[in-house]
Amino acid sequence: MDPAVITLCVLAVAAFCFATEIIPLAVTAIGASIALGLLGVLTPSQVFLGLSNSTVVLFAGMFVIGAAMFQTGLAQQIGIRVVKSAGRDEKKLMAALMIITVVLSSISSNTATVACLMPVVIQICAAAKIPVSRQLMALAIAANVGGTITMIGTPPNILMSATLHATGLRPFGFFEFAFIGIPLSIAGIIYMLTIGKNLCPSGKVDVLTEEETTDIPKDYKKMIICAIILIVVVICMALESTIGIPMQTVAVMGALACVLTGCLTEKQAYQGIDWVTIFLFAGMLPLAEAMDRSGAGKLIADFVVNLMGDNPSPMIIVIAMFILSCGLTQFMSNTAAAALLAPIGISIAHSIGASPYPVLMAIGIAASCAFTTPVATPPNTLILVPGRFKFMDYVKVGVPLVFVSLIVCCIVIPFFWPFYP
Repeated sequence: MDPAVITLCVLAVAAFCFATEIIPLAVTAIGASIALGLLGVLTPSQVFLGLSNSTVVLFAGMFVIGAAMFQTGLAQQIGIRVVKSAGRDEKKLMAALMIITVVLSSISSNTATVACLMPVVIQICAAAKIPVSRQLMALAIAANVGGTITMIGTPPNILMSATLHATGLRPFGFFEFAFIGIPLSIAGIIYMLTIGKNLCPSGKVDVLTEEETTDIPKDYKKMIICAIILIVVVICMALESTIGIPMQTVAVMGALACVLTGCLTEKQAYQGIDWVTIFLFAGMLPLAEAMDRSGAGKLIADFVVNLMGDNPSPMIIVIAMFILSCGLTQFMSNTAAAALLAPIGISIAHSIGASPYPVLMAIGIAASCAFTTPVATPPNTLILVPGRFKFMDYVKVGVPLVFVSLIVCCIVIPFFWPFYP
């Protein structure tokens, strides 16, 4: 059987298992990779390649730093102080958290932003006695849309500029993405404050209450050390291209610093790592690789493109590319989805004499609209366990937001990047 067909069959089974959760999500992800290996689509080394992926290493490092924030009492202190300044109003708290997250994600890794802020968010909700799931979902969504504001905010943005440059066209500017990224972020915040929060589960996570945190022994010296480590890590991640140190290396160095300075013990560091998240994400990476290498992703792309018929209007192309890019990124790497569609988008635009810029912008932005599955993007995966989300929770909140994002793109993109300049 053709490798592309095999990959699509495995993807369909995995999607069903993800949706129904008849088996644990991490088991489904790892099982899909093993199945692709047994069926000959992936080599034995490719099956477990995800375990050594830089993002998985980044996860582990930031989990340890997050655990240190709890062990030293830093997260609790930040949470209580933010509650006192933001109040206990759920909407006001959500708005403040999303704005902060959007800003941080626009200049640094959205994954690192969520990993850093998540323990703080959990503690804030414990102190304010409000459902944590809504705040965590808002946190992940803000991280995803915030990354669209600058070129370095998310890999697809860089890829779109690189593709234009490789074909001899003017690449997008560093802040050019803000023309669509800022409206999209505003729309995401408004959506979560109105519709989205009502679609989230309202259960609470078992964390310490405000009263209980006053009984935790606090070492303010270690709090300060942990805070310094966290700040340095975030700054280094934001300046990755300048200092030349990869984010995953920074995260691991920060985690080691937390242990060496006594912010937490080695055992506490191991316990602080969410292994479900690690294996879930690591299991999905080989599936994304198979989608790309087997041609399954291209098969889907070609099918959708053929549905547009002869001489489609530029707006139809933008809509089709948005839907295709957004659809693919729910189950495969957004970088891989963008890389697959970028050259196709340029070819289609040139075939009708239209500018490729609006088409590529739609592809890049759609690749970041990964709201509908827990495996679509690392921020979604990070909040899965602490928020006690089910697969369908992401679908309920994410699908309407995808339509909102599409509408924003259809209005904003042609205005700043005309089809026929």
